[in-house]
Amino acid sequence: MREFSRTDRVAEQIQQELAVLIQREVKDPRLGMVTVSNASVSRDMAYAEVYVTVLGQDDPVVIRENMQILKHAAGFLRSQLARRMSLRHVPELRFHYDESIARGQQLSSLINEAVASDRDRHRDDDDVQEESP
Repeated sequence: MREFSRTDRVAEQIQQELAVLIQREVKDPRLGMVTVSNASVSRDMAYAEVYVTVLGQDDPVVIRENMQILKHAAGFLRSQLARRMSLRHVPELRFHYDESIARGQQLSSLINEAVASDRDRHRDDDDVQEESP
């Protein structure tokens, strides 16, 4: 069993704290339902890469606007993290849009289409076989 490094533990705590802070403390009405999907911290703890998704959104303009709001709020969120976490230095927050969920949904829908198409093709083949003597 692998032990978690300090950066892994800090990243996990940052992810959990930011999930709550973004929902409760960022007061911008334009901000959608943002989910923190992952966070990683650099070895020197200078930066935290924070990956987020915007639930129910696939409009690039809305996503870009949400990312700008988070980038604008990064200093505030960092100061709130400093109050909640016992760290000598809270990493600078860098927000990124996590496309993996949207990509997964796209792939899932493509797979479903392929399965349905295959099923229809097999039905057609079965109908043809039943008709021939």
